[in-house]
Amino acid sequence: LMSPVNVSSHKHFILDGFSELGVLRPVLFIPYFIMFVVSLSANSLLLYVVISQRSLHSPMYILIAGMACVDLSLPLFFVPHMLLSFLFDWRGISLIGCLIQMHFIHLLGAFQSTLLLWMALDRYFAICMPLYYHERMALTRFLKFIIPLVLRNVFMVSLVVSLAGKLSFCFRNVMNHCFCEHMALVELACGSIAINNLVGLLAVVVIPVADFIVITASYIVIFSSVLSSGKSGIKALHTCVTHIVVMSVSLTIILTAFLSYRIRNGLPEPIRIFFSTMYLFFPSCFNPIIYGIRTAEIRQQIMNTLKCFRFVRTVTHS
Repeated sequence: LMSPVNVSSHKHFILDGFSELGVLRPVLFIPYFIMFVVSLSANSLLLYVVISQRSLHSPMYILIAGMACVDLSLPLFFVPHMLLSFLFDWRGISLIGCLIQMHFIHLLGAFQSTLLLWMALDRYFAICMPLYYHERMALTRFLKFIIPLVLRNVFMVSLVVSLAGKLSFCFRNVMNHCFCEHMALVELACGSIAINNLVGLLAVVVIPVADFIVITASYIVIFSSVLSSGKSGIKALHTCVTHIVVMSVSLTIILTAFLSYRIRNGLPEPIRIFFSTMYLFFPSCFNPIIYGIRTAEIRQQIMNTLKCFRFVRTVTHS
């Protein structure tokens, strides 16, 4: 047997997702392009409304704007390449390009759950400690919740990606995926991937799992506090329910994508790849719409902004 050390490692990869569809593969451009446009326009509108309206400059809306910023950025790192692949069959990506794409996808994905954690803390202070809310949510005080989690996300994702970059890829260079996901790349390595599997699993436990445990604990305390205080906190729960809807949808899609990897024998490959793209892409389309519909202040400002744009267009055309 030839030693992996003596074999040249691949520096170029083929993203071969949905190849089973054959000539129908370019048709996928249409639904993914529509979702991409919805994601960009909905998140841009939400960001514009929060930034431009001084009445929305409270911590809760700034965190929603932060989520919109992540949801706006995340598709930019993999959807354009995926759309070009569907349309022009451009499937190639360099190892460096693959690692950069993987780093940003996983880093921004980590911040989706971390932002939900910060939103849960915001609601906890607002409902359970209303007298101290502004004091606790002042930036200087809230930084102690922000900085450690930012450092954790950057460190864990950088560690996962750097370990993947050190692997030798001497057998195959074809990924049955539409973007560079950690396990999709690591599975192509010809050496031992035990460390990569362990660190990848550790990153999942330390980031999204830990975040969702703290989020769940926060909401249990919030709901028990509201139930014991009577009707006074019911209105405040409205925003909590919005966050829980967003979290539930994200968690359901992530779990479906995760399980699709584990039960791949009973699942057609295109369906597994579809769920893998959706767990990153769907929240980017869904989150701004649900925040826009369910948050009264944002909904009102969006309506005012759209009316203003319509008025300007009418004036310019007349």
